[in-house]
Amino acid sequence: MTYRLPPLVALRAFESAARHLSFKKAAEELHVTPAAISQQIKGLESYLGVPLFRRLTRALELTEQGAAMLPKIREGFECLAAAVETTRQIQDGTLLKVTAPPTFATRWLVPRLPRFMAAHPELELRLASSRDTVDRRGETSVLEEDFVDLREAVSEIAIRYGTGAYPGYRVEKIFTPDYIAICSPGLLVGDRPLNEPQDLGRHILIHDETIDDEGKQPGWSEWFRIAGITGIDARRGPHYSNSVLAVQAALDGGGVALAPRPLVEAELAAGRLVTPFPLALPSPYSYYMVMPEAMAQRAPVAAFREWLLDEALVTSPTAN
Repeated sequence: MTYRLPPLVALRAFESAARHLSFKKAAEELHVTPAAISQQIKGLESYLGVPLFRRLTRALELTEQGAAMLPKIREGFECLAAAVETTRQIQDGTLLKVTAPPTFATRWLVPRLPRFMAAHPELELRLASSRDTVDRRGETSVLEEDFVDLREAVSEIAIRYGTGAYPGYRVEKIFTPDYIAICSPGLLVGDRPLNEPQDLGRHILIHDETIDDEGKQPGWSEWFRIAGITGIDARRGPHYSNSVLAVQAALDGGGVALAPRPLVEAELAAGRLVTPFPLALPSPYSYYMVMPEAMAQRAPVAAFREWLLDEALVTSPTAN
């Protein structure tokens, strides 16, 4: 069958420019000049007979036709990438590449991976940790840029902490964590014991800034409000860029932190951490497993998906 298609390079320029809403960023990604991107887009618009972008003074917008075309073009490139990757892996169909947020990888996934590897000794797992797998402010443009690696098969599965809105990908929710107060057992005794929430005024408050948006990140201000506590400055204390650092500070006796319960279960069970008060804050985000549809049926990907969802159900039944 003969397909009447415009040049592939023009479609690639359109997909990149539409994703970034910028000819300049598309040019940087494709290692050409902005003028070359503009020329490719003009040629594509001439071929189709419709405008694909509205060129504003300081911005670029998709037209109705461009917005309708983008999802299918992205899907097409995804399928092409999957076909190439499948061919590359014909001689080695045992490779599995996973990317996950640092805290999830360190405190939840890695301790459980020996069970997966014992069940699938034939697979070669490559796990990478990236802060980019956390939705900073729920910005779709940033989110889609982060998944360029998935389309290029750098990773076949991304564990994502966010909203679950990832158009064009298969999405499976792992669990939604709740946030609890945690500290070293030593803070429950001594000269300033933690007997009631008001006692937090005499202790260091540890802040976790995994989510940049203060309106979404569960924090001490909200905790104090729900607990009915007043007169404590909820902003004081050290601020850490992710939960790994915040939890470690709590383990070292450096104060009281708010942490996702499923990610500190091992420390709580071993008595290295305690939760002095039962109050928990719901998280606005959940952990999701995200993968290109074209990769989802690969045997290693399907095996990991099934194992991870079973593991989440068994080990974190209260977090779903």
